[in-house]
Amino acid sequence: MSAITRDEVAHLARLARLALPEDELDQLAAQLDVIISAVAKVQEVAKGDIPPTSHALPLTNVYRPDEVKPGLTPDQALAEAPAVEDGRFRVPQILGEEG
Repeated sequence: MSAITRDEVAHLARLARLALPEDELDQLAAQLDVIISAVAKVQEVAKGDIPPTSHALPLTNVYRPDEVKPGLTPDQALAEAPAVEDGRFRVPQILGEEG
């Protein structure tokens, strides 16, 4: 016997504005019962003396300092471009707009 009833599934469906066929209510009740049972098992294991964590292992971020480095000049950047127009990269038209 499912702990979640057919009427509760129908009520949840109405709240979520889902149109569920009658034949799916019993099936969904059984599936929701399995999900709730799995969550209950996790809650049994997660006792109060175990701190909540987001990862099994502690994570640390590795940062490096920001350093300003010289970049390419516009001429250098455009030197290897397949097509250039008015000092900019020329790319194929994709939106059908004139340009």
